[in-house]
Amino acid sequence: MTIYPIETGNFKLDGGAMFGVVPKTLWQRTNPADSNNLIDMSMRTMLIQDGDRLILIDTGTGNKQSDKFFGYYYFFGDFSLDTSLAKYGFHRDDITDVFLTHLHFDHCGGAIQWNKDRTGYEPAFKNAKFWSNKNHWQWAVEPNVREKASFLKENINPIEASGQLNFVNLPSGDFATNTALGFDILFADGHTEKQMIPHIQYKGKTLVFMADLLPTVGHIPLPYVMGYDTRPLLTMDEKAKFLNQAADNNYFLFLEHDATNELCTLKHTEKGVRLNQTYKFNQVFN
Repeated sequence: MTIYPIETGNFKLDGGAMFGVVPKTLWQRTNPADSNNLIDMSMRTMLIQDGDRLILIDTGTGNKQSDKFFGYYYFFGDFSLDTSLAKYGFHRDDITDVFLTHLHFDHCGGAIQWNKDRTGYEPAFKNAKFWSNKNHWQWAVEPNVREKASFLKENINPIEASGQLNFVNLPSGDFATNTALGFDILFADGHTEKQMIPHIQYKGKTLVFMADLLPTVGHIPLPYVMGYDTRPLLTMDEKAKFLNQAADNNYFLFLEHDATNELCTLKHTEKGVRLNQTYKFNQVFN
């Protein structure tokens, strides 16, 4: 098995929305804001090469939305999915599986693209299976008012229409082992229904793709919960359980949205679980 970090782009979000009830005087220490109160965010995905399979975890936003839509998020930098894949000698047609942690636009938008004539949509990965789970899929196709702006029909409906949609089996508890993808999955409900958090055994270490359970290192303290979360109190409970396990077992956390830090580890302190160290991916897994 070989794993590659894939940078699909950077954007900006309102810092207050990203940290909920936490005052700016506290969160700006780790996530400094610009004059418009916006903080830098990444859309760092993961590519797993495992035998004949090439699994992409999340896709970024893609590029099919309108200029008006993208204008809300201040995209910046030179990263793209295609150039990042090419860096390692791959093309999107090589991808066999696209695993979507959840269906918010910044995680799944790149799964679907305009067709050649720009008259409709088609899968951006024509040879891949797309993976979600039944509970989250239903949550996304019949969205609540709070998440409706994040679940976009043009991202979701064409996946089902393509015939390439597959569902991960839900466990009786919150953790699935021996899944069809070859890695274990934690299911978390605080951010959105049945968000999937991959746990991958790689080079003798546990590597966890954090998605929106832990967006940045600035979100490690328990009350630092996004305003986007549908069940913030549940997020705090899920974080507390996971962060303690991560500190106990020296998990390496792969940060999808942290524009500065690719990986981190945690430690126990008198104030609770806190940041231990940050790393570039290749510092740990070279």
